[in-house]
Amino acid sequence: MERLTDSSIYNRAMSQSVAASSRQSYLPHSATNAAAAAKLLEKKKEFEAVAALEQASTQFLKRIEELGDDFDIMADAGRVHGQVLEQWPYMFKILHLFLSTREQHSNSAEIPIAPSQGERLIRVPVEELRPSEEKS
Repeated sequence: MERLTDSSIYNRAMSQSVAASSRQSYLPHSATNAAAAAKLLEKKKEFEAVAALEQASTQFLKRIEELGDDFDIMADAGRVHGQVLEQWPYMFKILHLFLSTREQHSNSAEIPIAPSQGERLIRVPVEELRPSEEKS
């Protein structure tokens, strides 16, 4: 059994390299250069294609992330619109109470009809409340 040392590994590699180079020497020198140049050109084209694919993928990823951000904004806007639409029935109820109160005041000759329990418009003096809140 042969013991492997650094020098024996180096000698084997060198002998294989010399054998490979001697095999290549049978081809004419110009044919070797032409084949190598063609292979190099093919590899350059392949590298350029891979680089273009990587750049396109990066741009695609950026666009998809921006689209995701836009969807988040649209979702937030949808929630806000939902909250606004949720308030409309209350607005109509308040308007109805206001109109019925105004009709009662215009028909003062008639017997006033008291609104149902808890359905009455009141004025809240907001200006008077603000200074008390600031003092607190």
